[in-house]
Amino acid sequence: MAKNLLIVESPAKAKTIEGYLGKDFLVKSSYGHIRDLVKTDDAIDTANNFKQQYEVPADKKAVVSELKKLAKAAETVWLASDEDREGEAISWHLYETLGLHDEKTKRIVFHEITKPAILKAIETPRGIDFNLVNAQQARRVLDRLVGFELSPVLWKKVKPSLSAGRVQSVAVRLIVDREREINRFKAEAAFKIVAIFHTDNSKELFKAELPQRFASVMDAERFLADCIPADFVVNGLETKPSKRNPAAPFTTSTLQQEASRKLGFSVARTMSVAQRLYEAGRITYMRTDSVNLSDTALQGAEQEIRSAYGDKYHKRRQYRTKSAGAQEAHEAIRPTYFDRHSIDGDNAERRLYELIWKRAIASQMSEAEFEKTTAKIGISTRAEELVANGEVMRFDGFLKVYFESTDDEHEPNLDNDTDNALLPPLQKNQRIQLKSMTATERFSRPAARYTEASLVKKLEELGIGRPSTYAPTISTIQNRGYVVKEDRDGKPRDYRVLELGGGTIATLTKTEITGAERSKLFPTDIGVVVNDFLVEHFKGIVDFNFTAKVEKEFDEIAQGMKEWTDMLHSFYGPFHNEVETTIKNADRATNERELGMDPETGKRVSVRIGRFGPMVQIGMADEEEKPRFASLRPGQMIETITFEEALELFKLPKKVGEFEEKEMTVAIGRFGPYIRHNNAFYSLPKGVDPHDVTTDSAIEIIKDKRQKDIEKIVKIFDENPDARIENGRWGPFIRFGKQNIKIPKGTEVQNITYADVLKWAEADEKKPKKKGRGKK
Repeated sequence: MAKNLLIVESPAKAKTIEGYLGKDFLVKSSYGHIRDLVKTDDAIDTANNFKQQYEVPADKKAVVSELKKLAKAAETVWLASDEDREGEAISWHLYETLGLHDEKTKRIVFHEITKPAILKAIETPRGIDFNLVNAQQARRVLDRLVGFELSPVLWKKVKPSLSAGRVQSVAVRLIVDREREINRFKAEAAFKIVAIFHTDNSKELFKAELPQRFASVMDAERFLADCIPADFVVNGLETKPSKRNPAAPFTTSTLQQEASRKLGFSVARTMSVAQRLYEAGRITYMRTDSVNLSDTALQGAEQEIRSAYGDKYHKRRQYRTKSAGAQEAHEAIRPTYFDRHSIDGDNAERRLYELIWKRAIASQMSEAEFEKTTAKIGISTRAEELVANGEVMRFDGFLKVYFESTDDEHEPNLDNDTDNALLPPLQKNQRIQLKSMTATERFSRPAARYTEASLVKKLEELGIGRPSTYAPTISTIQNRGYVVKEDRDGKPRDYRVLELGGGTIATLTKTEITGAERSKLFPTDIGVVVNDFLVEHFKGIVDFNFTAKVEKEFDEIAQGMKEWTDMLHSFYGPFHNEVETTIKNADRATNERELGMDPETGKRVSVRIGRFGPMVQIGMADEEEKPRFASLRPGQMIETITFEEALELFKLPKKVGEFEEKEMTVAIGRFGPYIRHNNAFYSLPKGVDPHDVTTDSAIEIIKDKRQKDIEKIVKIFDENPDARIENGRWGPFIRFGKQNIKIPKGTEVQNITYADVLKWAEADEKKPKKKGRGKK
């Protein structure tokens, strides 16, 4: 038996560390938290200073039992969970649950899993930091109280089985507010002037733009007309050097944003891949809001830059963390060894590692140097000046390695020209020749919808959440159905282009697709209703400043500046009173809107949240004739659906023609939209809107389904057409009437006889049937 038992959270981490320590150490994993608050209402005793009741979940009992046995036999137990509040809480739970004692327990921390870091940690152990534990407990208790007390209010006042969380509710509010801002937005048009010039002695073309835009087509046309007889002269020429600095190394938030922009990763995927890289000893700890690099890292980066790129590419930089509540003194996310430009691993691990390596190494490299030239071009017939910009790189510096992306929400370039890398040689007072000029109608754009990454950025700016909370928050609001991440097609929009060429002005109408969205976050109707209800009745829960203040208080607890139970008392009293008042006094929330009167029946048409989600209703419940209902289509919302769109929804079921002398009908059933034909049912493929199905597309869907059915039949038995062998999801099986029978292992399918089918069917009938999963 080893003298030392070292406990970490994950098996991958245990495996990496085991390789660095000798035979005196046994490294074991706790597989994350080993205990949690009990699931019942008495988990937290609010009357007794928020005393908590914990339990070891069933799936952790074997782990705890093994760790207890090993801890008892060891001389020293080393608690080596992560170096943050969550990690500290895991160590405390291990200490309590395993019945450890101070004299034989040591707590060690490290922010990279390398041999020097592990050995150094063992040389400098400490005790459990109860300030960090208390900060984690305060968050856990507060979030449990909010969830447990708010959820029943939502069940009674909005819809059964809903739930609410503290940080999640604020995230949903941001998305709802942004959606409403976009819905209210009215695009304004203005004309952008772009001219293409060349000099007398050069065929090289260059572009110039008018800094201001014209609000009306008449003003734009007048400007172009005035330019027909005009002379164009270079009024001013300015050349000046400029520099671009590299970005700081990654924090959790900036890694999530950049991995989203450059690699297309969701926030949850980024964290999952980063966790694997950390546990394999490739990168430093991935939950951090620090941009600091250790001296060892700075030396490692310098050595690698000088040997790989040359001395002139190196510039030592020490970044300072700006965020006020930066948690624990971590380093930024960086590679553990800078001389490893790439690693072995799956594709996602390799790509994310490369991103982290490039960003960290670039942060220690020289600025990129440019020479910028700006030419101002006078127009003899007008007071305005056109501006041409050119830029040339003099030294690439950090750009040799890495270029930072941005959330590019700008309008697409529809002018069929490119920015100039370099202007041709120009001189002041030089006359230049106009080749062509366009005035293009451009429209103002609303604020962009959030992506997962830009939502993280916004939460961080507001001081809401911490590195460990971003990914679970964004996953939770999607899992609860309050927010969806999806692509949406844009709509065509006409715009006008005035073209000046050869002394005449031509007016063209072109079309662009506007409003197309890729992987954007949209609120659902239920998300909107829950948000509005919380805004009305629980202002504190969804107030940005209040939520940021709570985060600040957690930080103060972590620093030992505040007593955690005092903080909970000041929050819980007013919150609990709000809950009781709301249950007693608040009306039921449905977000109902009246849209108009049905022209056929004269009955009221309305839209609201029903038991199964958002729906349109014709008629009232108290009328003699039952109301008619229709579900909203994907992308439609209670707030924005029009009267005309609502009536369209009642056009199902609809007949879409005949096939094989039988009618085809499109309808929506329990399991989604389908086509009914000759008493058979054909589900619509994913993404096909039932309202858009035509005769031809319905026939195609029916034929496709029949062909697939034929392809999956392996063998038919002449003795009985109801017996056949089919290819299923898990391989071949026998379909016999209503029975699905497994084929015994090792049986050659083509050798199966009808007698075998009868024998296996009888045996299958006698088998005790498994009970379906009932609700507990």
